[in-house]
Amino acid sequence: MKKSILNRRSANPGYVSYVLVLTTAAILTMLMVATYRQAVNSQAVQRNVQLRLDYGEKEDTILRSIVSMVPNRAILAMQDSSLTNAATLKLSWQDIFTDALVAANARTSIPSSVVTALNISNLRQGNSGDSALSTPSMIFKAISPETGYVSVGINRNLTGYPGCLTTANATTIARDPTYPIISSDKVYGTLAQTWLNGKTSNGNGTTAYGLTINQDSNYNYYNYANFNLLKYPNINFGYAKPGDPFVAKRNWWAFSLDVAAYDFALTKLPRPGRDFVLSIYEIPSQLAISAAAFMELGQYASGDVWPSTAISGGIFAGKSTVDSATLPALSSRSGMTLSPNSAIGGQTFAASPFTPGVRETYQMTQGDFFQGVFFPVSLASESGRVAFVPLNRGTAFFDRFSQPTESNTLSPTTWHNYTIGALQCDMRLDITQCKSTLDNTPTTLRFSYLQGGVRQNLPYSLTTPVDTSLPVGYLLACAENGTHNFGTAVVDLAYGKNGSYAYQTAQTGTVTFNNARFGDPLVGTVKNGYYRLSLPFEYVIMTSQQKCLAIYPQRFAKFLIALNADSTAVNNSLAVNVDYTPATGSTWLKAPNMNPCTIQDYGLILRECHDMTDFKTGFSLVTNLRTYIGDDFNTTVQSTLPPYYVPAPGIKYYPPCSLFMPEKRYGVDTDPFFVKVGGQIGSVASDTVTTPIRPLDAKAMSGTAFASNRITVNLCPIVHPAELPPITMMNWLVVLEERR
Repeated sequence: MKKSILNRRSANPGYVSYVLVLTTAAILTMLMVATYRQAVNSQAVQRNVQLRLDYGEKEDTILRSIVSMVPNRAILAMQDSSLTNAATLKLSWQDIFTDALVAANARTSIPSSVVTALNISNLRQGNSGDSALSTPSMIFKAISPETGYVSVGINRNLTGYPGCLTTANATTIARDPTYPIISSDKVYGTLAQTWLNGKTSNGNGTTAYGLTINQDSNYNYYNYANFNLLKYPNINFGYAKPGDPFVAKRNWWAFSLDVAAYDFALTKLPRPGRDFVLSIYEIPSQLAISAAAFMELGQYASGDVWPSTAISGGIFAGKSTVDSATLPALSSRSGMTLSPNSAIGGQTFAASPFTPGVRETYQMTQGDFFQGVFFPVSLASESGRVAFVPLNRGTAFFDRFSQPTESNTLSPTTWHNYTIGALQCDMRLDITQCKSTLDNTPTTLRFSYLQGGVRQNLPYSLTTPVDTSLPVGYLLACAENGTHNFGTAVVDLAYGKNGSYAYQTAQTGTVTFNNARFGDPLVGTVKNGYYRLSLPFEYVIMTSQQKCLAIYPQRFAKFLIALNADSTAVNNSLAVNVDYTPATGSTWLKAPNMNPCTIQDYGLILRECHDMTDFKTGFSLVTNLRTYIGDDFNTTVQSTLPPYYVPAPGIKYYPPCSLFMPEKRYGVDTDPFFVKVGGQIGSVASDTVTTPIRPLDAKAMSGTAFASNRITVNLCPIVHPAELPPITMMNWLVVLEERR
């Protein structure tokens, strides 16, 4: 038997290093944990970024909703019974902010309509930013350390915020933190001294629109309390050029917004709040041409282009068509159509000026983009947090009797008083009685004026003297032994009663009506003193047989002196209306037709009006009657300039005047050959009209339109509060800005 033996190689014994294995495992585990942690952190960062974006988009939508809501709620707060119905109308800041959350759909990232359209069964949404947002006070806060929903811009300056307005009205002070209050008692005072634009911008001696901005150390914060020179905000809507001075009053409220704060316990998202200023600029109409209606510019109704026309500053229209015109700037609410032959701000536009990229190209090629270049064509909708609201009451603006009296309002200033020019006039001349329902010949007028700030009514009969046997035109001064101061007015006097009178003519100064001065024309009877002077109004019939009232503005100063009334610095505006209300007028009188006016209605004649310098603070006329301008109007230069108004060399200052009527015609006895117009032109036509108005068209007394070569127009904007007439149309510019 044979046996084989296999040789085996001997080897060193092996072993396992537990330390190495454990170390390697630990390192790999740590790397894995680090990678996982990094992935988790990355997801957290992405989550926070997405949440911030979601919250930012929600807030932007909320802010746009606030801009659209606030002016409407501010208007409602001025209207009848708003105090009683404040909760129903949702007029408080809390209501506004709550409704803005709803309007912005801020509670969900995906609208319910979109979820329904997706049609996904068992859909689960994982956005932790979706929330009930049921407590607006956690989202909207006043600026720290103040409490409430908003910090108000009245009676104290807030560091880093605009200068404030001042009010002594306890109602406004109490309600402004709770409601958006617009009221005429908010004015500029000493608290705004260092903030107003005229004191801080442009530089002493800088000229804008022919006006030298004067930077006197006291400036005009006191002299121009209602409206002042402010800087136009940096927005695309070009009512004025951003940064330029414009005449306005700025109401503002500040608040902090943080939608994320409501769900911080859930999201743990560290996100600072954002501070905002919501401003309502009250802007008196001040552009060369302005109207909320549809306007056709550059062409008369005849089809002729505007030949002798010079326009500086801007133009505003609700909607506009521009035909072969050269205009400095044009802004609109609802759009515009530009002909290829038109030039706006020196630019022609082959396509729509609102085509994406056109504005940006203009800004980049016309100057330093970062300093801002004024694009001469603009729409209100181009700025997301801006709203422009023309407060246009249409023909109601002319008629004091067209609207009922308002009461129980949140704002001390009622809506009708704020927007109807005829209600704002200090003097009033009304037709109150006529002969019969078939004969509207006026028999009684009522003149109303202010004396010591208190309204006084003076009935005036056109047919019956104030006392038996006295000629028509005498007015009662006082009873026997009474004293009346006629100042510098030259008057005729009568003293007596029952047909027995003593007369004196051409008297002035203080007069005591007694027997010592006049003798005793009726022994044993208590007598009265009467006076007569040249009245500033009368009844006339035109050659067309239209029945008219004629007014003579140059006579008012002496007439007011004779009445012991406040001067023309106070009584500086006149409303001429027909009182067709049964309570104070006559059932025989009817509201005049205004669209159009007719020859069967009363008319108004304006005469003796070339020199308006007795009205140092200006003069305004508002009427619901067709008005015939029978003389040159306001063509006398005022030698005494108002405070802190320094016109550039060659610029003349005239008293600021405004005329508001449903229809104007030039001439009374005959048609004039030509007409020359300067200043500003506007319209109260409704923004719903489909036929465009032509602002420069003019008619003569007979109704014949002036040929284009017989009309000369030189229009410019108002650039200083001293140029504002007593009565103006009003606009609101609503701007929401973030304070960084």
